[in-house]
Amino acid sequence: MKLGFYIIMAAQFFSALADNVLLIAAIYLLHNLEAPAEYTPLLKTSFTLSYVLLAAFVGAFADSMPKWRVMFISNGIKILGCSLMFFDVHPLFAYAIVGLGAAAYSPAKYGIVTEYLPHRLLVVANGWIEGLTVLAIILGVALGGFIIRPDIAQHLLAFDFPLFDTGINTTAKMSLALTGGLYIIASLLNLYVPDTGVDHKPIKNNPVYLVREFFHCFTLLWRDRLGRISLAVTTLFWGAGATLQFLVLDWAKFALNIDLSSATLLQGVVAVGVAIGAILAAKVITLRKSVRVIPMGIAMGVIVMSMIFVHNTVVAAVLLLIIGALSGFFVVPMNALLQHRGHILMGSGHSIAVQNFNENLSILVMTSLYSVLIGIQLSINWVIAIFGFFVISTMWLVMRHHNTIQRGQDDIAHLDDGVL
Repeated sequence: MKLGFYIIMAAQFFSALADNVLLIAAIYLLHNLEAPAEYTPLLKTSFTLSYVLLAAFVGAFADSMPKWRVMFISNGIKILGCSLMFFDVHPLFAYAIVGLGAAAYSPAKYGIVTEYLPHRLLVVANGWIEGLTVLAIILGVALGGFIIRPDIAQHLLAFDFPLFDTGINTTAKMSLALTGGLYIIASLLNLYVPDTGVDHKPIKNNPVYLVREFFHCFTLLWRDRLGRISLAVTTLFWGAGATLQFLVLDWAKFALNIDLSSATLLQGVVAVGVAIGAILAAKVITLRKSVRVIPMGIAMGVIVMSMIFVHNTVVAAVLLLIIGALSGFFVVPMNALLQHRGHILMGSGHSIAVQNFNENLSILVMTSLYSVLIGIQLSINWVIAIFGFFVISTMWLVMRHHNTIQRGQDDIAHLDDGVL
């Protein structure tokens, strides 16, 4: 890998790290404001909405200029959202602004990889991206929780710059200031991201045109044989992954009788598993063989259903580690395949915007359905069974569809060869 790739990865890591530290700071602020309990999950909703609502525009924006500049501007929007929270703007609104920056950042961070590297290295690159993203989640949540601890916060607040009053006099403001510093580091790294030399399309001023162009790309990717398979898999994965976050917390309380603080560690175990799976996929799966990992999704659904029978914390941790590893192993090649097809069909920024639209819409729908199931007080074991069956059946349908298409292609090839 060239030096530029590692600069891209470092910028991505610090930006994602800041996102997760900021989430903890926002939750802490909501608690200080004595906001209703349902406001906490709404933070994720406000953050995710921009990916769905602005999908038609962020892809065109990402393809309109060098990707490093898009990443720099996007981190600037994140800094704005963090600053608004610092100056007492409501966390839900401020975090929505950060989500806007993240929605613009995503097509650029994935798009520059497809522009900068040959397609044979895309699986490896996606292994790096997913692994570092998971590491940023783990470290970000840990760092965010660490700096708001009363003893640690007291020491940090005791530090003063000579001859300069920062105005940072509360734990929340201190946490937000440190988060802003992480965003600034990411922004500075963006300035050193290489320009790939790819021609860029000037962004159109007509929003109707952009919406039509987005839905043209949307249908183009879904009609493409390999694009459709990879898009279906990644869409399912991210919706299921977001639901699994909440499912693990509720299941741990019911089946393992552990509190919320301990249950969040099990979420970390899943994240570690995803990182392991991503690394393994990067080492052994090539882009040409990427569709062969689809059965891993079926295996993941089966193991999720086995959670019903687990009541031991150690066994639960091993199970969740395996679930995470299977997830990382099958989603990384699918991401690489989707980016490769999108780059060929329409440009990297547009394709990632379509991917983000589908994946985040899936997150909104599946987490909402999960909330409904919990709201009607359905047993957590029934919820797990429904969730696992859904993953198994949808992945089986995707695999069957791919095999049917593959057989059709083979028949045509035999016909052309005069065999049939």
